[in-house]
Amino acid sequence: MCNHHSDQKPVATLHKVDEGRRRVLAGGLAGITAATVGGFSSAAMAQGAEKDPYASPAEGALPETGFQLDISRAALVVTDPQVDFLSPDGVTWQVVGESVQEHNTVENIRRLFEAAKQRGVTVAVSPHFYYPHDHQWTFGGPLEKMMHGIGMFDRENPLSALPRNTGADFMPQYKEYIEDGETIITSPHKIYGPEQNDLALQLRKRRIDQVILAGMSANLCVESHLRELLEQGFEVVVVRDATAAAKLPEGDGYLAALTNFRFIANALWSTDETVAKLQG
Repeated sequence: MCNHHSDQKPVATLHKVDEGRRRVLAGGLAGITAATVGGFSSAAMAQGAEKDPYASPAEGALPETGFQLDISRAALVVTDPQVDFLSPDGVTWQVVGESVQEHNTVENIRRLFEAAKQRGVTVAVSPHFYYPHDHQWTFGGPLEKMMHGIGMFDRENPLSALPRNTGADFMPQYKEYIEDGETIITSPHKIYGPEQNDLALQLRKRRIDQVILAGMSANLCVESHLRELLEQGFEVVVVRDATAAAKLPEGDGYLAALTNFRFIANALWSTDETVAKLQG
């Protein structure tokens, strides 16, 4: 968890959320989960008691794209492989934890890292960091407001080393793959997509035009990266069980993303399928 300090600050000084406040705010999310998300989940389960809401349709209407993975021009891209999204110690666990556990997301992402490294495939991570100046924004969407309010992905400044054992840190299970001196760690994205960072440049400079996409969270950063990379001319495969999303009264983020993945990705694979293709 982040070792933040006082919440009393002038606008121009460091924006920090102390651990107590993070716990209180995360507890508030837990209250939402217990009071209302439980009802939402129960209703969803009642409607789909005999059918997995995430299962692929028995007879789809959309055509196959004919996508073929070419290892020589492909990269694994993982969005936000960070504690605040994927660990019980993270500030969003109360709303994403059920989905993360349901899809075995943490282990599936690790398997993708391992398989890509063993095959010599380029690996890039697109992290989400907020610095003090980012907290001087004067407007934002609901999820942006929430992330800023709970101190999600906070770092002291752009010049400091990545603080260890905080919500902004990479998951311990992934550090051997991310910090091997070969993985591309892009400049941070600030909202959901990679428009503000150097992901596309880094991939283009390696003559990569196929992306295997995974990470957090499904209907936010993953879907936004999918859309932007497609617009940039990349072919994109999404790994459906190497992501997850919040479940809120407003909806199940994973289910929302899954529909769009089916509609717009060049392919939608499971982790097992992806690992098998990487092992070739």
